[in-house]
Amino acid sequence: MSDRALDPESEAPVLIAGGGMVGLCAAAFLAQRGIPSLTVERLKESSPLPRAAFFHMRTLEMFRSLGIEQAVREGSARDFVPEGSIVAMESVSGRKLADIMPTLNEGVEALSPCRRLYLNQPNLEPILRARARQAGARILQGAEIQSVSQDADGVSLVVKDVESGRLHELRGQYLIAADGGHSKVREHLGIRYEGRGAFSNSVTIYFTADLSPWLSGKAWSIIYVNNPVVHGFFRMNRAAQAGFLAVNTVGDAAKDPEAASNAAADVSEAHLIELVRGGVGVPDLPVKIDGWTRWRATACVAERLREGRIFIAGDAAHLMPPNGGFGGNTGIHDAHNLAWKLALVIKGHAQSTLLDSYALERKPVAEFTVGQAFTRYVLRTAPWLKPTQAIDSQVDDFNIELGYLYGVPGAVHADPRMTRGMPGSRAPHVWLTRSQERVSSHDLFGNFVLFTVPGGDGDWRSAAGMVARELGHVPLDVFCVGRDLGDPDGRFCQAYGLSDTGASLIRPDGFVAWRAERIPSDPRAALQEALARYLATH
Repeated sequence: MSDRALDPESEAPVLIAGGGMVGLCAAAFLAQRGIPSLTVERLKESSPLPRAAFFHMRTLEMFRSLGIEQAVREGSARDFVPEGSIVAMESVSGRKLADIMPTLNEGVEALSPCRRLYLNQPNLEPILRARARQAGARILQGAEIQSVSQDADGVSLVVKDVESGRLHELRGQYLIAADGGHSKVREHLGIRYEGRGAFSNSVTIYFTADLSPWLSGKAWSIIYVNNPVVHGFFRMNRAAQAGFLAVNTVGDAAKDPEAASNAAADVSEAHLIELVRGGVGVPDLPVKIDGWTRWRATACVAERLREGRIFIAGDAAHLMPPNGGFGGNTGIHDAHNLAWKLALVIKGHAQSTLLDSYALERKPVAEFTVGQAFTRYVLRTAPWLKPTQAIDSQVDDFNIELGYLYGVPGAVHADPRMTRGMPGSRAPHVWLTRSQERVSSHDLFGNFVLFTVPGGDGDWRSAAGMVARELGHVPLDVFCVGRDLGDPDGRFCQAYGLSDTGASLIRPDGFVAWRAERIPSDPRAALQEALARYLATH
């Protein structure tokens, strides 16, 4: 960085490269914690193409914490039939092959206050952008990153205004690289992807056509099609009049796998219409092509997620097939994991070594999730790859969405219905009451939270007050379930694995940091050791 002073508008504690879905989430999560950021985005406006976005329960919990869950749900209801399903068909008009997910939200009530939904990214991004700006984040649209440098004190970006060509220098303490699969920041750092690489040159076709004769009355959110013309999946709007077809392979892959996997070789309008008609199974269907995008089906993870003061997140950190909708959700969870850690470090509540845990926690989760997405790609879209490609055993979607683990030796995931407040797992959802209002346990997270029960509350509460002061007034909320909070269903202690004197310490991101099933002889020392481990104050 040069010695000249920067305009205050060119500085922020955190810079964010990329103002798409993950970058905007990072800005919103940081702003939620009182940390200003400055986001650099090449596009002046969000892409108008209705890119696929299947949002999982855990992601909706994060949106709920931002106060945008209702807006997201309303946007989803305008575009898509709620509570849909995922099916495999010979063609849209043909024979059903399988019910992949018979009901989108079967069994979720016991696990989360939120429900899965679909929402187009062009409709989501303005909600995120408005929320981030409302909370104090700044977003610079229409600017390209030209160079990246860092020193002992921070990170500098040189960015160019895409219209005027004018160069600006930006400065921050940290940088989050959320600038996609072709990340300039990651490339500048020399960080490579590792994994399977690309195995299909795919194309997404955006089109208008009346599919209501075959879809009316059917709550099908995703329709996989497998026939001699095309292998891929459809997603249609609520009226079944417009949508897209993602094509992974064309023709007979068993006879010519190389040609079949090059689905984007011919993007002439006539050929795209032919593919849509082949997927629907109606040779003379009237089709209008609205647009198309090429993309490569890829399964890989960046070899490193951190370089000094720069952190890699979203597609810049991991690429996976769209099957299961895991890519965007995983990127949002990256941003959520990083935001609370950066906030504690920037505010002085934790040492910078806390930031080391970002890559330690998120890279194993990314590798696991990429493997699961690839397994679903093979089983749903490219079964001919199974004899030649080693795939991971498919695990339940709940394990991927809610059951990923942090710092549990020998395990990356578990069934969230069975974790019962185990340290390293996502804290269980339990319906409680607060001032006679029904709240989820997840509605209480934001700072560190210590849950106690009446048998040990006095000792735990006294210990928490002393520990918070000793550790520099770290934000620590204490809730006694049975006094401060009602437990109308009597589920809390069992769900969190506590006796009538125990306590559970929850991280700001809603993961269990530590648990004492019953009160120890010195609760202050036990709690201080647990909390200091995260704040790196030993």
